[in-house]
Amino acid sequence: MNEVRAESRRAVRTKGSTAADLGIALACLVFILVCLLPFVNLLARSLSSPMAIINRQVSFLPVEFSAAAYDRVMRDAAFSRSLLWTGGLTVVCTLLSMAITILCAYPLTYDKLKGGKLVNGLIILTMYFSAGTIPNYILLQNLNMIDNPLALVLPNCLSVFNFIVLRSFFFGIPESLRESAELDGANPFTVLVKIYLPLSTSVLATLALFYASGRWNGFSDALMYISNPRYAPIQLKLYQIINNLSAIEDPGNSQVQNAGEAVKAASVMFATVPIVLIYPWLQRYFISGVTVGAVKG
Repeated sequence: MNEVRAESRRAVRTKGSTAADLGIALACLVFILVCLLPFVNLLARSLSSPMAIINRQVSFLPVEFSAAAYDRVMRDAAFSRSLLWTGGLTVVCTLLSMAITILCAYPLTYDKLKGGKLVNGLIILTMYFSAGTIPNYILLQNLNMIDNPLALVLPNCLSVFNFIVLRSFFFGIPESLRESAELDGANPFTVLVKIYLPLSTSVLATLALFYASGRWNGFSDALMYISNPRYAPIQLKLYQIINNLSAIEDPGNSQVQNAGEAVKAASVMFATVPIVLIYPWLQRYFISGVTVGAVKG
């Protein structure tokens, strides 16, 4: 009798867990659609004719298929130059930021580091208090960095949040590994390169993704500090296109004005797709890197 009751309870639990799993899967599917459908609509608008967009006939499939908007955007020399410039800027900023974050987080894992707690406190303090926009602008102006590419690189080369994640991950690495390496004659730099970095692949990939996406999508700093179109990143160029289609350098600019909505959608696609393509390559590192670095220390 008891076995029959136990079996019935197991069956009820199984049905309950199955229903819960289906509910979670359905909620995830709805969430994915909510995030994906606007992007699909944008793609459909970029491949539709101007009249179809004006008449609001476009939903999730192109109407009167046309790639003219992409052709006009690609003929814009300034847009192509801005796209290449942003790609190079993203690579440089990501490498520099990762180097600074590693060299900042690793020494603070040493308990005997003199002044380590003070430095750690000063870094975290900047997470809660900042100088503000106007003092930052005055500082960069005094450093002759206004309208200078360095204004897009140096002010944001260290994220305190990323520093905390990496430091916490380093704290989770067994100290015995470092001690055994030091007994074999390894110096701190060798310990970092040979032990800490190989064990931190997941969190390093995650932080690199954070830095790369942050720089690629960066807009406000370029809007405030950059006026030379040579140094305008893609998001600033996109802002100019969306607010003023005359920013498209096309001999047939009157045609561009008529196809304004399609050109805007095509510009957004060009500015979005490159960084989106990076996510699948780093997805396997992303979850483990954030969770492990966030719960330790």
